[in-house]
Amino acid sequence: MALASVLLVFYFFLNWFAITLFAKTNNAITIFKVVVPVLTAGALMWSHFDTHNIEVSGGFAPNGWSAVFTAVATSGIVWAYNGFQSPLNMAGEARNPGKSLPKAVIGSILIALVIYIALQVAFLMAVPSADLSDGWSALTYKSPLADLAIAWGLNWLAIVLYADAFISPSGTGMIYAATTSRMIHGVQENGHLPGIFGKVDPKTGVPRPALLLNLVVAFLFLAVFRGWGSLAEIVSVATVISYITGPVAVMSLRRIAPGLKRPVKLRAMPVIAPVAMIFGSLVLYWGKWPLTGKVILIMAVGLPIWAWYELRKPWAELKPHLKAGAWVVAYLLVMAFVSWAGGTEFGGKGYLAEGWDLLVVALIGLAFYFWGVRSAWRNPTLVATEQEMAAMEADEMPEAEPVKAK
Repeated sequence: MALASVLLVFYFFLNWFAITLFAKTNNAITIFKVVVPVLTAGALMWSHFDTHNIEVSGGFAPNGWSAVFTAVATSGIVWAYNGFQSPLNMAGEARNPGKSLPKAVIGSILIALVIYIALQVAFLMAVPSADLSDGWSALTYKSPLADLAIAWGLNWLAIVLYADAFISPSGTGMIYAATTSRMIHGVQENGHLPGIFGKVDPKTGVPRPALLLNLVVAFLFLAVFRGWGSLAEIVSVATVISYITGPVAVMSLRRIAPGLKRPVKLRAMPVIAPVAMIFGSLVLYWGKWPLTGKVILIMAVGLPIWAWYELRKPWAELKPHLKAGAWVVAYLLVMAFVSWAGGTEFGGKGYLAEGWDLLVVALIGLAFYFWGVRSAWRNPTLVATEQEMAAMEADEMPEAEPVKAK
């Protein structure tokens, strides 16, 4: 607890002074975060690679696919790939987002995918067959990769892995301190926080008041969720819920603001968006009841803040906002109910048969996707943004030379 508090303060000050200091530090840590997993996978595969391990103790996925799906939702796997959001959240500070964003997003996902698969294969094949006599569930490794390194005489690798257990999370901590402070800044721009949290330091370009609020919230979470397991479950499912708004938002803007200048525009988005909504809904369902209900309840904590700023507005001004956002509230309530009534393998009451529950969730996701896209409207913020961008484009256009009289 004390060490975690010290690290939070350390990440805070790294982001406080300048984005350049953060970038230099993060670059070094990122290199370390890539090199160590690749080195670990290669070393373990070289030391021991027993393909028979995948056949013992029930073979592949001995606990069924439901265990695999739940692991995706709650064990930190979703969160492990969440790094693709960092370049998106900091896109406003990119020099050429049209070129850099696609490379950063796609590259981060592919690199993480290759590294994680390599590590998983290395672990599966490196486990000594004697340790599997009672099945995979009987393994008692406290630090699996480091324990395997010691088992095969790779003591140097174990030392590197223990060091990486501190350094790699530090890189993640610094990135999240930076990106979440930009999110808080964005919330203020939407009018849901006091104006002080929208201030940006003119010298460093860092939203320092937002960064400070982020530190306070981090300490609150650290006090409430003391263990990594409980925190990983909550954050993973909450992350999935944040994904749900993405497909609806991007296709809503395509519909109501087709002429808006976009640094990046995917032609296949009309297909990608609904598919993403379906898979996001499935991952939320895989999170298992009652965890899904708990996370939805935690997210409702923000409602008083929203109500403080919104309910004071005239009804004529508030009504279109409520109408446009009703789908989100209804979606979360329906998903909570389906999670409660769903299959027993996902913590539900078993009212929905296995297989049919996944179909129901997919159809629910698709229905709310179309509802969300159709409910979007040209709100004042969007109109103001379009006017601002049009003015900027007009200022960038070179002035025409006067025509000389003949």
